[in-house]
Amino acid sequence: MTSAAVRPHRPPIWLVVCLTLGSLLFVAVLLVRPFGFQPFNIPSGAMQPTLLIGDYIFVSKYAYGYSHYSLPFSPPLFSGRIFGAQPSYRDVVVYRYPRDESVDYVKRVIGLPGDRVQMIQGQLYLNGAPVQRERLADIIEEGRPAKHWRETLPNGASYETLDITDNGFLDNTQTYVVPTGAYFVLGDNRDNSQDSRMAVHGNVPFENLVGRVETIFWSVDRDARGGAAPVRFERIGMRVR
Repeated sequence: MTSAAVRPHRPPIWLVVCLTLGSLLFVAVLLVRPFGFQPFNIPSGAMQPTLLIGDYIFVSKYAYGYSHYSLPFSPPLFSGRIFGAQPSYRDVVVYRYPRDESVDYVKRVIGLPGDRVQMIQGQLYLNGAPVQRERLADIIEEGRPAKHWRETLPNGASYETLDITDNGFLDNTQTYVVPTGAYFVLGDNRDNSQDSRMAVHGNVPFENLVGRVETIFWSVDRDARGGAAPVRFERIGMRVR
C-alpha cells in the first residue's frame, strides 16, 4: 500500500483579501454609524437656504455624546447621555421629534436652557434683546421674492434665514422660556418650519439629540429641468454652519 501526504487546502489569495476587506468594512460600519458619523438626506425646505431639498449630510454622533438614539433601532438600554457635551448657539442638529421619536428632524439651536426666546414682527429676540440681523439680496422662493437675512447670535455665530411672508402666523409669538435639559430650535426658513415655536413640537430634550450636522457630501436638484445637471457639484463638501 502506498500513502499520500495530505496537504491543507489554501484558498486563493484574492479570496483572502476580499474576505479580510469585507470583514474590516463590516466592523467599520458597525462602529462608525453608531459612534462616528451617520448620513441623512434633506426632504423638506424647512432649513433653506442653509440646507436644500436633495442635500445629503454627514452628522457627527460624538459631538454631544451618546444616548440610546445613537444606537441602531434606538433600543432603550439606558437613559440620559454618555460623554455628554452641550450644543452651542447656531449648531445645526439632527434630533428625534419629541412627539414621534421614530422621526428625525433637522433644525438650528437658538435657545439654551434658561434662555427667553420670542418672535416680534418676524424678528428673533433672545433674552429680551433683538438678535442682530443684516438684509441680504432677496431669494426667489415658491415663485416669489423672499426676504433674505443674516442673523448674528450673542456668541458671534451667524447664519442666513428666509422670511417668505410678512406677518406670518409665527412672526409674533409669546415668550418661550427654555427649560433645563432642553433646547429651543428654529428652521432657517422661518415661515415654512415646524419647530419650537409650535406647541405640537416644543423644546427638544437633550436626550433626543442625534448629532451635529457637519458637511454636505452630495446634493441633487430633484426639480432640475431642461437638461440642467441634477447634481449640485458646488454644494459637495460644504461645511454646514
